[in-house]
Amino acid sequence: MTDDVFLQAAIDEAKAGLAAGGIPIGSVLVLDGEIVGRGHNQRVQRGSAILHAEMDALENAGRLSASDYRRSTLYSTLSPCDMCSGTVLLFGIPRVVIGENTTFKGPEEYTQSRGVELTVTHDDECIALMTDFITKSPELWNEDIGE
Repeated sequence: MTDDVFLQAAIDEAKAGLAAGGIPIGSVLVLDGEIVGRGHNQRVQRGSAILHAEMDALENAGRLSASDYRRSTLYSTLSPCDMCSGTVLLFGIPRVVIGENTTFKGPEEYTQSRGVELTVTHDDECIALMTDFITKSPELWNEDIGE
């Protein structure tokens, strides 16, 4: 499997979140070439303060061992925020593939300085999903990023 396949799975999650009335951000956690957790931003749907896509994917993966996290890759349609980047650091996830960081850029330099490999793909579909959403729902977007 390639990064493109796993990023597409994250995009599918983002679309599912949007279709359910939420924010179109999706994520998957991949371990040894298999998706072990899928998620999308569910702050709106669940009335949650913390269920960003990455957090949802990790929650849906269930409890994993420290060695599992250290062999995994997290895919996200959008640059992870401080909370989600902190979770990557806490669990020692060594690699994050990001669909786009044009509409929002998390603490990428800090995350990299802590040894995490980041790959930003600048995916057109990811950019379009977020650009359209931000234009249509700026208040909800600002709430999601804490502004």
